[in-house]
Amino acid sequence: MSRTPTWVGADDRLPPFRPGLLGWVRVLLRGLLFVALMFGGLVVLLAVRIVERPAFGMARPWTPFITQWVCRTAFRIFGMGYSSHGERMTHPGAVVSNHSSWMDIFALNAGKRVYFVAKAEVANWPVIGWLARATGTVFIRRDAREAAVQKQMFETRLAAGHKLLFFPEGTSTDGLRVLAFKPTLFAAFFSETLRDILWVQPVSVVYTAPEGASRRFYGWWGDMDFGGHLMRVLAAPRQGSVEVVWHAPLQVAAFADRKALAKAAQEAVARAFPDDD
Repeated sequence: MSRTPTWVGADDRLPPFRPGLLGWVRVLLRGLLFVALMFGGLVVLLAVRIVERPAFGMARPWTPFITQWVCRTAFRIFGMGYSSHGERMTHPGAVVSNHSSWMDIFALNAGKRVYFVAKAEVANWPVIGWLARATGTVFIRRDAREAAVQKQMFETRLAAGHKLLFFPEGTSTDGLRVLAFKPTLFAAFFSETLRDILWVQPVSVVYTAPEGASRRFYGWWGDMDFGGHLMRVLAAPRQGSVEVVWHAPLQVAAFADRKALAKAAQEAVARAFPDDD
């Protein structure tokens, strides 16, 4: 699986992947556990959804707890530390976060019941795409002709009480910086039916690399392949950690327009990244 390279700003690339014998053993053992977790969790989720869907429709009172457990357990398999700080908002609205890696999906799902907004290509990715579809991810295309349809989709999901989670940078980075937030996806929050009731909570996902490794170890950007990145993480003899910081929510009605809201959210997220270099 590969992606269109959209951010290639890092000067130093990660070193070649040479795990050695013990590294390959870790890849095998951790990889088998990870795959078993993903498929086992998916089977349980789909089984529960058979009952949940006709009984509750768009609402999902049970299955998000399965997703949270699966995502938290994934970090235990990797051997990574996980911590979460700050109050999760109870207001109706959305969550916005920086985007460093495919691992963000696990970090954010582990701490809160959210529904991701992802580009359409993600639906076809192995494992991640299957999990995304099963957990109610909203898939969108970067096409101005579909903007009105997507806006209506967001409004429907937000009105149903779903906490949609956006990555407003529009791409993933090396995990050491926060790019400017694109205001386009904030437009749905300013509809007449939603503006006065919605809030947006900025969230920072901050990775700490394993001791002795590049600070960009967990970043996934440019032309990096998913499989190769996953194996690098699985093979690591020592692991780092991920910290999720939940910032104070922003009331949509307090901002003049989507650009002002996007800027305020980006500044809040960036405060957890004091050093961008």
